[in-house]
Amino acid sequence: MPGGSGGLARVLTDTGTETSKAGTGRTPIRWADLRLRLISAVILGPLALLCLWLGGPAFVLLIGAGAVGVAREWVRLCGAQMTQPAALSVFAGLVAAMAVTAFAHPLNALAVLAGAGALSCALARMAGRSGIIGAGVPYIGLAAVALLWLRQDPAAGRADLLFLVLTVWAGDIGAYLVGRLVGGPRLAPHISPGKTWSGAIGGLLGGCLCGLLVAHLHTTPATTWHVVAIAAALGLIAQAGDLLESLIKRHFGVKDSGHTIPGHGGLLDRVDGMLTAAPAAALLALVLGRGVLLWQ
Repeated sequence: MPGGSGGLARVLTDTGTETSKAGTGRTPIRWADLRLRLISAVILGPLALLCLWLGGPAFVLLIGAGAVGVAREWVRLCGAQMTQPAALSVFAGLVAAMAVTAFAHPLNALAVLAGAGALSCALARMAGRSGIIGAGVPYIGLAAVALLWLRQDPAAGRADLLFLVLTVWAGDIGAYLVGRLVGGPRLAPHISPGKTWSGAIGGLLGGCLCGLLVAHLHTTPATTWHVVAIAAALGLIAQAGDLLESLIKRHFGVKDSGHTIPGHGGLLDRVDGMLTAAPAAALLALVLGRGVLLWQ
């Protein structure tokens, strides 16, 4: 298990504090990572939005690179080597599913994800390892397929993805800022000691406000409360995804999924909310029908 008991102990005691120089107490570290977070956001944010805006091959390459990067971290979390058959089936399944989706066959892509996940699990068990590695295929792949499928809608794809992505991002930013400024009771201390109720509420409000802004800039929505309801639902699902990833890291006894993004940890740490919010948005789009905006 990566990290071992020492790694788990670090996770259990990571509450955003440090021992004072005098050794007489503990001083909160509230903004130690803010500078790195800002630099990473300024570099990566515009690039992601540009690919989203352009769509086509640029967006496919963005999602493909992101999915492979997250899969790499997932394989390492599971304690597997990149060249092992179980790990290779994870990568192959994700790439194949995204390729199939790129050619407008999302239902076939779901079948590919199911088959690759089962194959990876079986190969891991044959090698005497845990089959949990196979769960990474649908965990990562459903979001990748959902994002590609949403963007393919010629009428609503760009607007829907801007609404989804900016709402989730604003929720992350709001949770970070309000949680650090206000603090207070922990949201789920046994899963993620650093998350607070104030941060969760701040994130939800931030996501709703950003969703309203995107909706009003694009078109006049039917009702403000309808937009708020959709943004709030996506925000709650994203927060659930954040907690799910924290639970996964606790299971493996690590604090971060990796060190790919300075100030944020790994790619999985950055996109954990999107992994659950994107499939939910795609399901809503499927119910509403192609060409209909998510908030209408």
